[in-house]
Amino acid sequence: METPETPDTLRDAIIWFSDFEHCRQFMMELRWPDGVVKCPHCGSDHVTYLAKSRRWKCYAKHSMPTFTLKTGTIFEDSPIPLEKWLAAAWMIVSCKNGVSSYEIHRGLGVTQKTAWFMLQRLRLAMQDQNAAKLVGEVEVDETYVGGDARNMHRDRRERVMAGKHGGAPHKTAVQAMLQRGGEIRTKVLSRPHHGWDLVKNVKDRVERGSTIYSDQLLAYFSLRADYAHEFINHSEAYVRGNVHTNGLENFWSLLKRALGGTYVSVEPYHLFRYVDEQAFKFNRRKATDSERFCGIMKQIVGRRVTYKELTGKMELQPEMRS
Repeated sequence: METPETPDTLRDAIIWFSDFEHCRQFMMELRWPDGVVKCPHCGSDHVTYLAKSRRWKCYAKHSMPTFTLKTGTIFEDSPIPLEKWLAAAWMIVSCKNGVSSYEIHRGLGVTQKTAWFMLQRLRLAMQDQNAAKLVGEVEVDETYVGGDARNMHRDRRERVMAGKHGGAPHKTAVQAMLQRGGEIRTKVLSRPHHGWDLVKNVKDRVERGSTIYSDQLLAYFSLRADYAHEFINHSEAYVRGNVHTNGLENFWSLLKRALGGTYVSVEPYHLFRYVDEQAFKFNRRKATDSERFCGIMKQIVGRRVTYKELTGKMELQPEMRS
């Protein structure tokens, strides 16, 4: 798919996309690169553009004859105009440490609640659902995300630690696999101390025969049947020749800087969305802001999450879970 013409800076993007015709041309080139507009409901190209209402009419016989640029995307049913959506998308991909809902609220003139909802929809588009398996030299590591129990109010401390056992019971574990010089794959763990989950995640995301570098966690030793495995004992050293996990330490630093400095408080229920955001930007760390912007916009079609799903009032669809 060819990349549509886009601005180079946030200032240029805001000016360019403030014109609806520019938004329309950009979205059309993105969704229908061959120039033939097709109905997202039935796939028919027998459609007519209704300029006054800014929508298309499909002449095939079905119950939803009209559609807009937002139909079938993460923007569907949103009253927020495209010029604000595209500006928000530019902001989230261009800010290395993330952008808070309050910044979107102040910058785009929407409510904070709306800004939070917009950012969560954009994070859905950042999920690389069909990412290829990693190969070659791959680092594997885990980290824990969450505040220190000693800094919590007594009521919250008792609530988060109730019924949990093992190390860091009040925190949520995140596992990552990094192909050296390449991309990263992440997984928020529901059972952080279950070694089988750690091993299964590696097998699901790393090609057999690759070289795995990890710390001294015993669970990873079972990978030696399918992978070349080297480990580093962090109680003795952090680097031994080519054996280390420093690439992932860099990613953990970026993730925690965003969580602690920008987002401040992230519930475990939503953590995977913020991890997906950081992984998306890390995998495109050598790209320009414009290229990252086009990267997220190419993944908006066929994905949708509602406010009820985000707030736990409705069960999430399987593809939206971590």
